Amino acid sequence: MASAKPKKKNPRLASGRKRARQDVKLNEANSSLRSKYRTAVKNVEKAVQAGDKTKAAELFGKMQSVVDIIADKQIFHKNKAARDKSRLAAKVKALALAA
Repeated sequence: MASAKPKKKNPRLASGRKRARQDVKLNEANSSLRSKYRTAVKNVEKAVQAGDKTKAAELFGKMQSVVDIIADKQIFHKNKAARDKSRLAAKVKALALAA
């Protein structure tokens, strides 16, 4: 038998109700940015897989700015952002050296 999710209780205090409203808006904004981050990373990886070094280098530059924005807003940890940039930079560089 499937268990239903427990209902969230509405906050009693006005400040709690306001915080709940703000959380909804913030969650939407963060979800959008997370999606943009993942898309940018995927686009670079696809270009690397295809072997298109000019497109990969161009997309990598755009991806770096998106990753930096995400890290500055603390949506992902700065170390995760740096790790992803480093790994993709190595892939793009390897692609450029192979040709």
